Amino acid sequence: MKRLLSYLYPITKKIKSKYSDTLEITWYNGKKHLNTKNANYSYGSLQQILKFGLKQIHLKNIGNILVLGLGGGSVIETFRKDFNFKKQIYGVDIDPVIIDLAKEEFNLKTDQNLNIICQDALQFLEENKLHFDLIIIDLFIDTEVPNFVLENTFWEAILKSASTKNQIVFNAALDQNNDQKLAGIISFLNQNKYKTDTLNKVNRTNTLLIAKRNHL
Repeated sequence: MKRLLSYLYPITKKIKSKYSDTLEITWYNGKKHLNTKNANYSYGSLQQILKFGLKQIHLKNIGNILVLGLGGGSVIETFRKDFNFKKQIYGVDIDPVIIDLAKEEFNLKTDQNLNIICQDALQFLEENKLHFDLIIIDLFIDTEVPNFVLENTFWEAILKSASTKNQIVFNAALDQNNDQKLAGIISFLNQNKYKTDTLNKVNRTNTLLIAKRNHL
């Protein structure tokens, strides 16, 4: 019934979160979305943005994936349905409320190929012993990328979790005030033998950084 009514008007349920303030589950035009007050977190424009970025990646060479910022799990759906990816995925999100919503509202379930971890992203990276062929960085508080994501400490931890054939998709969504910080990230990656491409105004909004490790 909600799906049918959503073609006439949006239907929204609000949930409080320690990390994201107010989350919204919204039915709109027959599809369920996870939003904050000012941003789409999953199954809307964000899914299209990341899908565009993933088209720039050679997924046939990818053996495992790390997703930092799981949200409602729309990127997992994209991997499985659009790219038929059936290998190992690790999804990390600090917010237990979001993880519960991903499972209960969007039917995202842990299985033999999907590990869902409730943990701070930097803490996970610092404790992690695995190496990933693809790392997706999609970390936001509402519309803002957290400051720690823009620091070298975070990117040093990323590279410690990277395989020798690693590729990175970073959903930067930066405003002009952060252009210098993005330039610093690009410089850091270039110094560590990555080839980088910056895609501006993806879906008319976000900046994506695509980084591919040169063969060592």
